[in-house]
Amino acid sequence: QVRLVESGGGSVQAGASLRLSCAASGLSSMGYYVGWFRQAPGKGREFVASISSDDGTAYNLEVVKGRFTIARDNAKNTVLLHMNSLNSEDTAVYYCAADVSYNNMRTLQRAEYWGQGTQVTVSS
Repeated sequence: QVRLVESGGGSVQAGASLRLSCAASGLSSMGYYVGWFRQAPGKGREFVASISSDDGTAYNLEVVKGRFTIARDNAKNTVLLHMNSLNSEDTAVYYCAADVSYNNMRTLQRAEYWGQGTQVTVSS
């Protein structure tokens, strides 16, 4: 059984940093991509970043703008999203997701598995 559990969200001031964690369990040895999505109030879900099983990374540059970094902690089966220089536009629920297809995640905003989400609120 696949399980994705996010943590690390919270309320911060503009300019602050946060680190989100996604603890992944049950993913098979197949090449799963693990990614982060976000959904702001009244808006659709959008892809933020992903990392492949061989640590290749991809970003939504319009969202990230050089401020976010995705990384994997293999020892802990965890995928991290480091977020710097946060602003009010980053306020959203952030979801961890996993799929064997990068195209599903990046283009179709879909994934086979989803976490429950963690709230990030940035006040100016």
